[in-house]
Amino acid sequence: MTPVAWQEAWQEALYGADGFYRSAAGPSGHFSTATHGGPGQVLGAALARLARENGLTHVVDVGAGRGELLGHLYAADPALRLTGVDVVARPEALRAAVEWLVAPGGPHLPDELRQLDGALVVAHEWLDVVPCTVAEVDDTGLLRVVHVDPTTGTERPGEPLDGPDLDWAQEHWPTTTPGERVEVGLDRDLAWAALLARVHRGVALAVDYGHRAGGRPADGTLAAYRSGHLDVPVPDGTRDLTAHVAMDTLDHDELLDQRAALARLGVDATAPDHGLARTDPAAYLGALARSSAAAALTARGGFGDFLWAVSRRG
Repeated sequence: MTPVAWQEAWQEALYGADGFYRSAAGPSGHFSTATHGGPGQVLGAALARLARENGLTHVVDVGAGRGELLGHLYAADPALRLTGVDVVARPEALRAAVEWLVAPGGPHLPDELRQLDGALVVAHEWLDVVPCTVAEVDDTGLLRVVHVDPTTGTERPGEPLDGPDLDWAQEHWPTTTPGERVEVGLDRDLAWAALLARVHRGVALAVDYGHRAGGRPADGTLAAYRSGHLDVPVPDGTRDLTAHVAMDTLDHDELLDQRAALARLGVDATAPDHGLARTDPAAYLGALARSSAAAALTARGGFGDFLWAVSRRG
């Protein structure tokens, strides 16, 4: 098959007619995220608290998967209006009270998502699967777009990077070292800006693995996951494809790591006193489960390394 730019192959692999995110198993059939299980319960409760503290009554989950986080939000605060946005039809297991919008996929949002008023808009691991241009420095120090064979993953250098993508790279990820790669964040910035434009009043939150200026990964971060394991990045629709986000280039009012963000929202990973196990075993087990989930959400080298970009609108 003729190689094409990574961004084009990536978009088709995840969101095309037979794309990975449209498969029956869904993402949870291949890997767990912070929205699943115990960590998801703690995260849902923390986000419900964030909404309440800001006087917001509506939570919109962009890139909602099969509604896992929405379920935890409902359990934490059934009074919240909840809306999920993803490329698949409304999941059958979703509670009747939860609204659902079908998105085209990638950076594209449904037309119905607009004029959000009093909303907390959460993009949890959405931007890392918004496909972006991948470029690599050639032997002369020139950045070239990387092309890939969609069936084998074999790469080859393409045309020189130019236009707005080159402008973004020169401003935010400058390099002339042969072999170094740049995952151009312009399309993520634009997707985020388009989401912010839909929020009339509220708070928008992007949560993702990411990096900032001064800490860009020289080899890039493009990776694939399938059946719970890291896999070779091949854009054939059978595996997830993801790359970390240049979080500091997003329009934001505040950028902080997940450990600090969750601490503000009362998430505590301290294990309960063992004495509680004798006086109230059920309460002890519940507290232990919550502290273990909180520890997972704040762990260094794991979910705790997520960055939160917060934008307050209106």
